[in-house]
Amino acid sequence: MNASISAENSTRGTLATGNSLAIVKRMFLLILQYAALCFISFVALYPLVSIVITAFKSAEEYSTTTVMTLPKTWAYFNNFTTAWQSANMGLAFVNSAIILIFVLGGSVLISSMLAFVLNRFKFRGNELIRNLFLLAALIPGVAMQVTVYQIMYTLGFINTMHGYIILMLGTDVISIYIFLQFFVNLPVSLDESAIIDGCTYFGVFFKILFPLLQPAIVTCMILKGVGTYNEYYMANLYLQDKNRFSVVATSLYTFTGPMGNQYNFICAGVIITIIPALVIFILCQKQIYAGLANGAVKG
Repeated sequence: MNASISAENSTRGTLATGNSLAIVKRMFLLILQYAALCFISFVALYPLVSIVITAFKSAEEYSTTTVMTLPKTWAYFNNFTTAWQSANMGLAFVNSAIILIFVLGGSVLISSMLAFVLNRFKFRGNELIRNLFLLAALIPGVAMQVTVYQIMYTLGFINTMHGYIILMLGTDVISIYIFLQFFVNLPVSLDESAIIDGCTYFGVFFKILFPLLQPAIVTCMILKGVGTYNEYYMANLYLQDKNRFSVVATSLYTFTGPMGNQYNFICAGVIITIIPALVIFILCQKQIYAGLANGAVKG
């Protein structure tokens, strides 16, 4: 009897010890998760906070204080006025808007039509073309700039808005594969039914299939739009006349030079360039989330 009671007590003690260890393990993992989230949040927010603080400092205050030292007054808006006027940001926003409209519209049409042909028509060289697109995506864009520059110069596209738009309209491999994934999930019976009713292939694409590609279109517009809006290298290389063809990405470099960088004006300009993207995100966040969610999964 005593032996059974002792064994039972021993079992209970072992279970209690196991439960305590499990609780400690869960607490440790929870603390580790929160610590990781706090660290990642700090890394993500630190640059943004420093930009906001610096944007409200005068040149003298910026040179005599640290980055995270709060400004004496938050009502100092001269930096924003100077950034807008000196960098000619009004023209930069107009040029960027024109480029975005043509690039996004053309990229969606070109990519979706290429994906339609590659998915719906089986012809010799279909797989070869897909593999070439994949190979092109693996080659860094900078490595091809010498050849691209020679082509642009020969065609007379250097320092022209239409030349830069055509360059940015270049085949977007990521968009093509996103549209290909969606076409795989659209039944061929839709095409066949429309063709039996007398619809042409252009009609099938634009009237039947293209309206069903809305999630893919939103996803591709987000990816292409962000890349085009933030593009600096090619904008600086091919739009050389900054007085006429300044864009958002190149306008911020007005305050850089051999005598030093005016970071208080640069940070004010950065905040100005963030505002349009933030407004668009707030107004269209439902469509953006839906497009990204539907574009990330198959089916």
